[in-house]
Amino acid sequence: MTKTTMKAAAFKEKNGKLEIIELPIPEPVQGWVRIKVHACGVCQGENVCKFGSMGNTFPRVPGHEVVGEIDKLGDGVNNEDYNVGEFVGIGWFGGNHCGKCETCLEDEWAHCKKTYTCGVTYDGGYAEYMVAPISALVKIPKGMDPIESAPLLCAGLTVYNSFRNQNIKAGSLVGVTGIGGLGHYAIQFCKKMGYQVIAMSSGNSKEKLSKELGADYYIDMSKDNYIKEIQSIGSVKCILATAPTASTVQGLLESLGVKGKLVILAAFHEPFNANSLTMISGDKSIVGWASGDSRDSTDTLHFARNNNIKSMINTFPLEKANEAFENINQARFRNVIKLV
Repeated sequence: MTKTTMKAAAFKEKNGKLEIIELPIPEPVQGWVRIKVHACGVCQGENVCKFGSMGNTFPRVPGHEVVGEIDKLGDGVNNEDYNVGEFVGIGWFGGNHCGKCETCLEDEWAHCKKTYTCGVTYDGGYAEYMVAPISALVKIPKGMDPIESAPLLCAGLTVYNSFRNQNIKAGSLVGVTGIGGLGHYAIQFCKKMGYQVIAMSSGNSKEKLSKELGADYYIDMSKDNYIKEIQSIGSVKCILATAPTASTVQGLLESLGVKGKLVILAAFHEPFNANSLTMISGDKSIVGWASGDSRDSTDTLHFARNNNIKSMINTFPLEKANEAFENINQARFRNVIKLV
């Protein structure tokens, strides 16, 4: 008997908890494919779905760090482009950019107003199956493990794509704050791209790990003199703030060298203060960065494979999706839901 339903973890209502529900196995429409999900990373971005921040309806299945194999092709999908059984991934960028607006013509697909968001606009990867437009898909390079690859489609992509677009001179001194889900990738990517890396965190519990990941220096930000310690190492040209708080922004600005950039990669809800004189006197800047589109995901995966970037993950079955999401701040360092 052909299976017609599947298990999924969904938010049944706004601000609710993830619950395991039965849903019909979706059928791909024209230009879409159906994916048998093997793994899906757990991200803070799921809160956008939970709180309905982008106008999504409920119930909604979250998940935007998806890796799986194509199970069925929709009409109009060319076999020369995609085949049943081929492994693909989907990140935050859910496809459907128009290609005609000013933003698209500037090659910024991820910011097109018509772009979908995987796990928000349509059901994501916290399910046995999902469907997605081919414009959202990323081909997983051969030899890459699906479970370890999944977090690269958002966490890895965010740090790699943001940093490579800052045009920092090769060999420069750069910093990474927050040695967690994004930060453990940031250290590796920056080091493998040819930079000196300062890992920065509160306390010294992550010093050994940071050095193992490739950091050249470690700074305990709980110390009163941490800014002077950073400045004594050299002129820091970029700091990737992967887990920022409003209270640390000014100190990070002061830690930067001339023409240094503070790149904020995670949202915090409270406003922050930044001294304008600190910025002007050193030609410093604060930059915000979203993840990227499917092309950037492709680049991220290939760089990770070719440079042996390691994912530090904890795996959970689908039935424990809510536990994986609720305990995301205790993850060491990225939770992944394993479905196959």
